[in-house]
Amino acid sequence: MAGLADHSLVQAADAVRSGEATSVDLLHACWANLDAVNPQLNAVIWQEREQAEAAARAADAAVRGGQRGTLLGVPMAHKDMYYQAGKRSTCGSALRRDFRPTVAATVIERLAAAGAYTFAGLNMAEFAQNPTGHNKTFGDCHNPWNLPYITGGSSSGSGASLAARFNYMALGSDTGGSVRLPASACGVTGLKPTQTRVSRHGVMPLSFSHDNVGPLARTARDCARVLTVIAGHDPRDPTSSHEPVPDYESFLDGDLRGLRIGVPVNYFLDGADQPIGAAMDAALQVLAGRGAVVSRFELPLMDAVAAYGGIVSRVEASTIHADWMRADPQAYAAHISARLYAGYAIPATYYVESLSRRGPILRAFAAEVFGKVDVLVTPTIRTCLPTLAETDIDHGPPGTEHRFMAVSANTRPFNYLGLPAISVPCGFDPNGLPIGLQVAGRPFGEGRILRVADAYQADTGWHRARPAILDGVKGRA
Repeated sequence: MAGLADHSLVQAADAVRSGEATSVDLLHACWANLDAVNPQLNAVIWQEREQAEAAARAADAAVRGGQRGTLLGVPMAHKDMYYQAGKRSTCGSALRRDFRPTVAATVIERLAAAGAYTFAGLNMAEFAQNPTGHNKTFGDCHNPWNLPYITGGSSSGSGASLAARFNYMALGSDTGGSVRLPASACGVTGLKPTQTRVSRHGVMPLSFSHDNVGPLARTARDCARVLTVIAGHDPRDPTSSHEPVPDYESFLDGDLRGLRIGVPVNYFLDGADQPIGAAMDAALQVLAGRGAVVSRFELPLMDAVAAYGGIVSRVEASTIHADWMRADPQAYAAHISARLYAGYAIPATYYVESLSRRGPILRAFAAEVFGKVDVLVTPTIRTCLPTLAETDIDHGPPGTEHRFMAVSANTRPFNYLGLPAISVPCGFDPNGLPIGLQVAGRPFGEGRILRVADAYQADTGWHRARPAILDGVKGRA
């Protein structure tokens, strides 16, 4: 089984299909690393090993019987907020520690229909409400590259499990960056699709207007395969788009000749650390080497995007949690209850204004920006990663909150605008921690940003690097 746990999702699925490996082999390869390193990472909340073994054996029997699902036999673990009927779904919270839903998320059903199965629920920020990975109920998740540092949040276990090679794909949620941040911090790939591209039925809500379902995996090709499976209209989610779903892997032809890349000179690089800017500049040179044309210009409306986006997310989260906050406010971490209480103080007129301006701002932004360029490229996180201690706003000194909120500064705007964005690894900072490159595009332009990300990964090896925590794992698979 040597090397199986290092496979990408696509490689793992293809190995099962071709007979190179069995699903049981893949599952045991994941567990070898999980057992060795998860005690240090705290990336897993629950496991169902007996059921997973049965699912793996069933997948192997299906392969022998001639079935060829695009994800057949691939074991997965997801952020613990995707409902699976009868299984725990803690949402990373004390309030739902023992919650077992009676429905299944549409995305889980679609992955299962493609042949994948789930073996664990992954750690996450409480109710998906922080960008760092802190969790007072289940414990903080630690970065596999350097344990005292943040994993990014709120899909902390998703990023850590992939970097530590005990998972092939994890669903995350992205309300302000919670797919892209752990992807960046943990050195994996994470895709936030266009708002409404993927059904949210059966997924714990946080913000009606900003929530997105998206995959974290090793490569852009992995994300393309998953998006093809999970995207598309769902009658159980009336907000989901009727836009046709293409085969996203078909976009990955490596051809960037003439592609116009825009690099914002305002907002996204404000206060950026030198290693981050240097890594982005080096990545742009790689893309230019493929024929892309890079230009730098000022983005419009960024002050409005930042202000309105913050109002919408706070008010909607406060509304969703209102009953629980009245009944049991002490069950929440201090920084979360503080955020929710602040949401109750925002006037309704501000919220309505923020929502009503969203469409006009998006139209103006798209017309001005995507009239000049095809994609935007920015750092995913503009600073070198801080430690868990430096961003513990429940116990840290003054200034901790600024470091905490700065983590998601570059991802939040694309949630208010509803635009697709992907984060791919593009280097390491002086502490040996990954740096992420963010590529964003026009609405329903996932194919184009995936093409850029895949072409970059074809010419670089950052996404194949593995953390030293795995060195010497006995029986490494």
